[in-house]
Amino acid sequence: MCGIVAAVAARNVVSVLLEGLRRLEYRGYDSAGVAVAVNGTLKRLRSAGRVAELAGAAERDNLSGKTGIAHTRWATHGEPSEKNAHPHVSGGIAVVHNGIIENHEAIRARLRTAGYQFTSDTDTEVIAHLIQEHRRQTPDLFAATRAAVVELTGAFAIAVVSEAEPGRAIVARQGAPLLLGIGDGEMFAASDASALLQVTRRMIYLEEGDIVDLHCNRFEVRNSNGEKVERPAHLSELTEDAV
Repeated sequence: MCGIVAAVAARNVVSVLLEGLRRLEYRGYDSAGVAVAVNGTLKRLRSAGRVAELAGAAERDNLSGKTGIAHTRWATHGEPSEKNAHPHVSGGIAVVHNGIIENHEAIRARLRTAGYQFTSDTDTEVIAHLIQEHRRQTPDLFAATRAAVVELTGAFAIAVVSEAEPGRAIVARQGAPLLLGIGDGEMFAASDASALLQVTRRMIYLEEGDIVDLHCNRFEVRNSNGEKVERPAHLSELTEDAV
């Protein structure tokens, strides 16, 4: 199982992202990566190794950002390597993904015809390029992500950030677990609660087909029909000792 962590805050979230990955190591993985949107640019680090190696690289590079996503990968499409590690990027958009995209080959062929170049063997890179392709029709990251999700067949959870919209992240789930963490003026998402206990105990478990627009002080959940919905918040009873 892969692991996802996402954060939108008014502070540097790199340490939160990396600690979240450490808490998801129990799932097993062969590579890890992180991306942050800052000052109109996207900064990405990936490692075909342990989270500790990724954390060391982040420290050496003084990686910092207030909006970011991170991932631990267990190889399904393509060998364990840096090029196949998440996040995957297209035109300033970064994506992390858990699950399997069953129709990735058909979408890949269409996107190649449209001029997109692929640098990995993963089905995840298809998602990044597909969102970028929809971005040509709509400048809004949420709308472009939702349009891309509608085209995907399979079980997945994704998190998306863009260098053009720092302070915003989009997450979606279909057949793979994903939850939100509500902080004090900051928002998070992760594959399970253990990754978020470091920052909040107030959590929302997303339902099938949900897609969420995350900002520091607000969030909006829409269901698979595009309707705005409310999902109940819960206080997690999971303890740090249990983690």
